Amino acid sequence: MDLGFLAQHLFNGLMLGVIYAMIAVGFSLFFGVLDVIKFSHGDVVTLGAFAALGAAAVVGSAVAVPGLALALGLLAAIAASMAAGALIGGTLVLPLRNAPPVNVLLVTLMAGTILREAIRLGVPNGGNPKPFPALLPDWRIAAGSFSVGVDSVAILLAGVAVIVATRHLVTRTRLGLAIRAVAQDPEVACLSGIDFRRTVLGTFALGSALAGIAGCMLGLYYREINFGMGLVLGVIGFAAAVVGGLGSLLGPILGGFLFAGVQTLVTITVPAASAYKDVAAFAVVIAIIGILPTGLISERSSERV
Repeated sequence: MDLGFLAQHLFNGLMLGVIYAMIAVGFSLFFGVLDVIKFSHGDVVTLGAFAALGAAAVVGSAVAVPGLALALGLLAAIAASMAAGALIGGTLVLPLRNAPPVNVLLVTLMAGTILREAIRLGVPNGGNPKPFPALLPDWRIAAGSFSVGVDSVAILLAGVAVIVATRHLVTRTRLGLAIRAVAQDPEVACLSGIDFRRTVLGTFALGSALAGIAGCMLGLYYREINFGMGLVLGVIGFAAAVVGGLGSLLGPILGGFLFAGVQTLVTITVPAASAYKDVAAFAVVIAIIGILPTGLISERSSERV
């Protein structure tokens, strides 16, 4: 097998793994702090992608400053996704905190549908795929048959940096301490002076910001976005979080790379079956969950998010 071909697919697997991990960490944060599954999360990824596209298009047509469209597009993705996450958390999830879990699941699922349809109907010709502008340099790095764009390398490094920064925030900052305290014992956390509502909303905003960044990264990498992209991404992110271990922080990251690794392995070993790579990845997830019901990293009460 050509090593360049192999390296190309491994790089693509790493790219997908970083994006899946960012989405999965959001699911784990929501579950860790409030024991809920927020099924509108995938559609928040779509919102971030379209917010970045809109901001980049407006700025790019008005001001010819290198890097400005990318910066403002990324900020728009983060701001829109954080606002959506906090709004859904504050108006839909928190009021149903003591309701049966299926109620929260259903409400967030419907909220995601509303968000998705709002994008389809609110964006001009929103039912069709949208080209995403090339906001990064298009130089290429070549070594034999292996060739990768500088933009792809930058996206990969940025994704890794975001994951590392998120872990640092959760484990080394006052907000992270509040999140972990609320996740472990909400009543004791409140008695200690932690604002429960503010912490929960901050957690929802943080997880949703990761989704928005992932949406922007997907647009930059594939150069195309569509209003339904969050459907599959939400399911993949949730599967990665579950197989890695809901409620932990490292588990969903491992789950994201595992899912992307299986997809890449199928593409490399059986190119004719590459269209079924998602099927194979979900089959592996089902098998692992059957063997390890609590995921790769079992949640321990003293180390919940």
